Amino acid sequence: MASAANIPYFPESDHYLVQSLQHLSDRELVSLFQRHPEAGRYFTAIFCRYNPMVYTLIRHSARSPVQADYLFALTWRHILHELTGLSCPTAEATEDSQKPFTLQNWLVNVTALCINQAVIPEVESIHYSLAQASPPFWCYLEQSLDRIPPLERLVLVLALTFRWSEARIVAYLRAEGEQLSAVDVRQTLDQAYRRLEEALPEDIRIIYLNYQLPHDAEGDGENPLKDDLLEGVFDWPDTMAPALAPSLSTPAHRQ
Repeated sequence: MASAANIPYFPESDHYLVQSLQHLSDRELVSLFQRHPEAGRYFTAIFCRYNPMVYTLIRHSARSPVQADYLFALTWRHILHELTGLSCPTAEATEDSQKPFTLQNWLVNVTALCINQAVIPEVESIHYSLAQASPPFWCYLEQSLDRIPPLERLVLVLALTFRWSEARIVAYLRAEGEQLSAVDVRQTLDQAYRRLEEALPEDIRIIYLNYQLPHDAEGDGENPLKDDLLEGVFDWPDTMAPALAPSLSTPAHRQ
């Protein structure tokens, strides 16, 4: 099994928004998570409570640390999805079961399922890094990416994931029937950064981006996502680029 020394440390565990939830039971955290889908702190608190257990199970079964980290992130993404519809039965409701329901047991089962069924690429094809994006932040970034307009999403991914230059993005878009200049691409990318940040839950921005509420600070107008924070976070094969947005020949992307 992985030793405590090999389990990654996640700074969000010490954030005041997460610390303020420590006294809550698992059942209360799940209930709050389900009742407040606009918030990210409850899932983050569950992650902070159980990530050592999940990581230990995964690291023990993975062939390499890089694959373990990637599967760890994929597992928490699956957990986030499954938690939405999770019903936490009471002890009385599980009298016929050998073990009463607990969130810990459920997480063990979900993790085992991911270990057995997930298709993990070879190490050289994986660019995900726990140091670059903690699983909760990664999960909510992906959700936010799905909420921004397709053209902005495409330009953002081409620039960040594939490291395409503005000239190459212009050429690609023109081949798709979209007449944008290099200036247009830069403006589209800037707008994509803003929309991506705005689509993140406010508490996720506070926890991971040191976002301050308007009444807390004047702010300098800088978008915290505009540095290197997102590099390597969205990692797809180059062949997936056309699939990241609907056909640019239709007006749907302009909505």
